[in-house]
Amino acid sequence: MGIVTIHENLGVPKYKQIIASIEDSVVNGELKRGDRLPSINSIRNRFSLSRDTVLIAYNDLKVRGIIQSIPGKGYYVKSENINITQKIFLLFDELNAFKEDLYSSFLKNLNNNIEVDIFFHHFNQDVFSKLIYDNIGNYNSYIIMPANIRDAHIAIDQLPQDKVYILDQTYDELLKYPAIYQNFEKDIFNSLTKGIHLIKKYNKLVLLFPEHKQPIGMLRGFQLFCKMNALNCEVIDTLDYRTPEKGEVYLIPDDRNLIVIIKKLKEQNLKVSKDIGIISYNDTLLKEIVEDGITTISTDFNEMGERLAQMVMNKESIQIENRNTLILRNSL
Repeated sequence: MGIVTIHENLGVPKYKQIIASIEDSVVNGELKRGDRLPSINSIRNRFSLSRDTVLIAYNDLKVRGIIQSIPGKGYYVKSENINITQKIFLLFDELNAFKEDLYSSFLKNLNNNIEVDIFFHHFNQDVFSKLIYDNIGNYNSYIIMPANIRDAHIAIDQLPQDKVYILDQTYDELLKYPAIYQNFEKDIFNSLTKGIHLIKKYNKLVLLFPEHKQPIGMLRGFQLFCKMNALNCEVIDTLDYRTPEKGEVYLIPDDRNLIVIIKKLKEQNLKVSKDIGIISYNDTLLKEIVEDGITTISTDFNEMGERLAQMVMNKESIQIENRNTLILRNSL
């Protein structure tokens, strides 16, 4: 008996019989990782099937990660874990403490038979595009964090629309895809407005904004806030040559530069809150402790991860704006 068995009067679609046959062969040890599968044409000819019927079966096994195709050679067993029902492609910009919270929450709220492969583009457009193009057809769902990648939609549009989910940032060309995202322009404006009574105690509000990494909505919301409140504001792209001056408030969007600014203050014997105000973006447990607490503007990344898992498992086609808030602590 061959690896694939088809019964005419079984009442089960033939592509599902092909899937079941291969799964059974893996379970009973007839097929092991690295073994070559019968070709699509050989199965088609043997059972008088259409090529599409065999291809549907192989594609199902492929996106679940059980088999893989090698161009010019054929299909091979990739994994002996036949219990995986879905495989998810997850593309982050980078991994940091708060995105680790998002990732952990996402995994925690998925069914056990769903497997996730995580990738990182590190704000590099070529890496972003290559990761997407190289994985077309390999997954059941694609979750993509486009960040500020220019024309990210060009690569994303090559994927099946009903399998794509946008995470954290979105823009007009991506509105056709379901998403869970932050509204950076609105969030920063509203959060700063809540803290205006403290911000006004300082002479100047300074935004650190390296535009190759940060969302443009953050800059727009900041500028609108400064204009509406007639504040003395400044936007800088690096702290490398900056000497903090007493009476300034710094809005720092990333953790590395949060450490840099605190180090600079210590070198100049300036006190956080008393001499220099600090507002950080994205809350972590560490920011509750550093300098007796760092004020943050943050979304709930655990909530984002949980809701994302629900969207994917339920195949929801909706756009969700994740909540954002100002967490006041002693740095302001």
